[in-house]
Amino acid sequence: MKKIVFTGGGTAGHIMPNLAIIENLKNYKIYYLGSNGMEKQIISKYPSITYIEIPVVKFVRSLTPKNLLIPFKLIKSINYCKKILKDINPDIIFSKGGYVSIPVCIAGSKLKIPTLTHESDLTVGLANKIIAKKAKYLCCSFRETANSFGKNAIYTGSPIRNSILHGNKNTIISRHKINTKLPIILIVGGSLGAQAINECIWQNIQSLTKKYYIIHITGKNNINHNLKNTPNYIQIEFANDIQNYFALSDMVISRAGSNTIFELLALKKPMLLIPLSKKSSRGDQILNAQNFKNNRIAKVILQEDLSYQALQKSIEDCLNQKESLIKNMSSVKFANGNEKIINLIAETAKNNNN
Repeated sequence: MKKIVFTGGGTAGHIMPNLAIIENLKNYKIYYLGSNGMEKQIISKYPSITYIEIPVVKFVRSLTPKNLLIPFKLIKSINYCKKILKDINPDIIFSKGGYVSIPVCIAGSKLKIPTLTHESDLTVGLANKIIAKKAKYLCCSFRETANSFGKNAIYTGSPIRNSILHGNKNTIISRHKINTKLPIILIVGGSLGAQAINECIWQNIQSLTKKYYIIHITGKNNINHNLKNTPNYIQIEFANDIQNYFALSDMVISRAGSNTIFELLALKKPMLLIPLSKKSSRGDQILNAQNFKNNRIAKVILQEDLSYQALQKSIEDCLNQKESLIKNMSSVKFANGNEKIINLIAETAKNNNN
């Protein structure tokens, strides 16, 4: 039986695509190398996956003396990963990018273990720029990324979990005892939440719930207890069955992380995107959102422009243009990346003679 190591973590955007591949992968012994973070909490629930915790090094974007220690910590982490990989002796490594993946992929390169890495965003992140130099392929969710990056970049599309495509709205109706004729809007800020979006919703919840039924996924420890009994309003921290909430919703308000927006595209679900600002990121979500807006498959509000007036108008536009948005999404040449990535894994593992 072939052996494969997966790596990636920190946010759900680095974990869920890996799971999308894993659930479709046959006849492999699966290992997952990650930090003592979200990926450990999620992956450890799968008995068929051997999870191994590794020390990781996170780069802080602000100027701080802590960054001076990064090279030393990274070398230590790489050496640790080399020992683990020697013991496992995998046929291939599949990386989802991000800082968690760097020591694993560098160690794999030193041991001549072939690596595939996947870039979800329109622009390639720092970790994948490093990893791609040693990888056999940089798999890309966006065709434009593959066309512009380099020789080993290949357009595969985004991995999509099978469960996302089989949501059951009645599960959520029953769970929350929902009985409404109002349009149902799902608000999700990503696995860690989105404070700017949360605050805007909370400040205007009384006005919003006169027109809409709001289901608000706030992120961990972000429930606003003062609004718990607000009519037409539900708050939850995290949804383990997000597919059921997607199925119930008339539209979704979301950040513009690639994993989520490609899932919504696969479902032909009208979306209003509020990307993470450049103050808190490298601007990748802004470019993702702009790409979807240019293709007329999403409405977009920049975080700097977020106000109740802008939110209300964009919600109305999204709902009024629902059929047009769905039609545009149906015409986009979108690729579910599962099959192509699995074929690349099989081809690469087969040709590994180490």
